[in-house]
Amino acid sequence: MPTAELIAIGTELLLGEIVDTNTKYLARQLRDYGVDLYRSTTVGDNLQRITTLMKEALSRADIVITTGGLGPTVDDPTREAAAQAFNTHNEFHPELWEQIRQRFLKRAMNISDNNRKQAMIPAGAVVVENPVGTAPSFIIPQNGKVLICLPGVPREMEYLMQASIIPWLKNHFEMSGIIKARVLHIAAVSESKIDEMVADLEAMTNPTVGLLAHPGVVDIRITAKADSEQNANEMIEGLEKIIRQRLGNDIYGVDDETLPLIIQKLTEKGSNPIKVILGGFSPETFKGLEGKNLSIERVEPSRFSQISISDLSLQSPVFSCLYTPTPEHSRIDLNFSYPNISDTMTREYMGAPGLREEWAVNFCLSFIRHQLISKVYQEEKNDPG
Repeated sequence: MPTAELIAIGTELLLGEIVDTNTKYLARQLRDYGVDLYRSTTVGDNLQRITTLMKEALSRADIVITTGGLGPTVDDPTREAAAQAFNTHNEFHPELWEQIRQRFLKRAMNISDNNRKQAMIPAGAVVVENPVGTAPSFIIPQNGKVLICLPGVPREMEYLMQASIIPWLKNHFEMSGIIKARVLHIAAVSESKIDEMVADLEAMTNPTVGLLAHPGVVDIRITAKADSEQNANEMIEGLEKIIRQRLGNDIYGVDDETLPLIIQKLTEKGSNPIKVILGGFSPETFKGLEGKNLSIERVEPSRFSQISISDLSLQSPVFSCLYTPTPEHSRIDLNFSYPNISDTMTREYMGAPGLREEWAVNFCLSFIRHQLISKVYQEEKNDPG
């Protein structure tokens, strides 16, 4: 399998002014076509640093893909950097200039002389025309390695990747394999505890198992390399079965599934309305949770205890979640009440202040989910009526 590196170019990325979605998209594309991605880097609009980074990446990887820096302005140095990295120069392509002019005319936009820069391509490069934008791209193959420079506009980059770059790579590299991944989500269980339970699996080489911790949630990523999608799926499913046997109901979802989505699916199946009383949380938290059989009431923390107690007489499941942040830590007080059933839980979190409310939300959602699947809907199954 070929190896690859990605380079995202743009000072706006380094400054956090925009989010780099291109790297995520390209990484998924390369993975799906069996290309091993070893590194991704972000660099500002500096000619020398980009040139150095291109050379370093080409010394390590078979395929180097850059995004950004192909515009017409002075701070778009990707063409110059690519030419310098291959010890060549940029050439003017009249046919590209005419295509750029026509696109500006069709859009009734004024074109300036600095747009001629976009028709400059490193000598020896394969030109990749851009029918959905004004910045042509290019491919520079040399000594079994290749540098591919794509525009930074996501819509243009994605189109060119599908229409031109993937077909070119298939013709020049052995890309018969596939790399697939599946992510299992666990809430309210510490990363260290999960690590103990799957440590032996983390030592495997194919498929591989890796952990990624978020506040209140841990992801288990299973990645498989195979010669076909079917074989990759079989490898992943076999390992997933082992992990599920060890973690059981602590696993709440797969891939894009979220805790609010899972709770919504659970409550849609039930017959009883669910009520959730929240105190101390920011207004924007728990978005997407309320639905057909689930309502949310927000109260002031000072009134929280009184309102929660008054709701215990209701003949339907009631959850109360009180979040209390302090300078030292955060605390979550959870209560579940249902006829003849009740449960309480209190937890504290010592993590960074900026992560504490996210942890509290995830812990509260995990508590609700566990009570629903173990008590509320279990009771409904056992109810002969």
